[in-house]
Amino acid sequence: MSEKKGMAFQSEYIRWLFVILCIYVLLVAVGLIGKGFRLEFGDKEGVASLFALGTNPFVGLVLGILATALLQSSSTVTSIIVGLVAGGMPIAVAIPMVMGANVGTTITNTIVSFGHVGRSDEFRKAFAAATVHDFFNVLSIVIFLPLELAFGFIDKLSGELTHIVENIGTVDAGGKGIFKVVIGFGTGLFESLISWLPDVWAGLVLIFLGIALILVSIMYLGKALKSVFVGKAQRFLHAAVGKGPVTGIFSGTLVTVLVQSSSTTTSLIVPLAGSGVIRLRQVYPFTLGANIGTTITALLAATAITGPTHAVAHQIAIAHFLYNLVGVIVIYGIPWLREVPIVGAEWLARLGSERKWLAILYIIFAFFGIPAALVFANAWLF
Repeated sequence: MSEKKGMAFQSEYIRWLFVILCIYVLLVAVGLIGKGFRLEFGDKEGVASLFALGTNPFVGLVLGILATALLQSSSTVTSIIVGLVAGGMPIAVAIPMVMGANVGTTITNTIVSFGHVGRSDEFRKAFAAATVHDFFNVLSIVIFLPLELAFGFIDKLSGELTHIVENIGTVDAGGKGIFKVVIGFGTGLFESLISWLPDVWAGLVLIFLGIALILVSIMYLGKALKSVFVGKAQRFLHAAVGKGPVTGIFSGTLVTVLVQSSSTTTSLIVPLAGSGVIRLRQVYPFTLGANIGTTITALLAATAITGPTHAVAHQIAIAHFLYNLVGVIVIYGIPWLREVPIVGAEWLARLGSERKWLAILYIIFAFFGIPAALVFANAWLF
């Protein structure tokens, strides 16, 4: 018996070491993207010119939706965005992208709901539980994107918070200290391997290598954390059911932070909703908590950036957190706004359960067809 316990302890110890390794690779990868863009385009003005065509916020929004729907991970996309901002992408371009990433990530739990497609009543409940997240995120964009374009309130507020955090010493304004040493070792190793290349080619290699490492590290980080936490997360969610919306939001946030995936959190809930264990109004707060919890990856990724661009990297991560937090406070805090995602999800679920082909078309057009059409239309018209 004690031998089995010892083996279990060793196994969990190895899993935690693997989690730490994945986090380290993620941080190095984000740093590589920023360095790659600076090598490729030289200075801040050169990088800014690259994103001149992306100043249309609607293009940034739909690119965020498309990229996240294709990769099925908002954590991956927002980590890449942090690296791009560190490389010179303007914050004004990046904010609509993270808004779009919120929408794109909901495709996973919508697909999970099709596990109940053979039983209409279960499918209606599961599909409503999945799409309430979609409707909330779309409503959040409808409200906050125009406000951001008109007043830049997320940009300004995140900038002020970044400045405050730097002043109290949480963020090292000089880009010095342990993060620079530890992460700099990893980025420096990759840079030394390609130092024989011209800057233009070295920059391209670092950019693509950084993106590839982010994809791999987040995929394996998610698997490692799931092996440690998913069983505990399911028990935690069961225990939190019926304890009220505040508990639901907190539970959704905590589980998402632990498993590093809002898709996992919401996908755990959908089968419970389909089987009738949890009602739509109980699912709703969990999905809002998942929105807040998923911002931890970008905040973590931002710590990889040192030097002159560290502040803007932290700012976009804080902007992502603020956008999701304010969205929950405003939409869930106003009773009639709170009902809109529920009404929309129930209506769509009724249609989808009666005509399954409509549910399939919804996924195809909402996550791929319409965003792709908007990108092509913008490129052709402008």
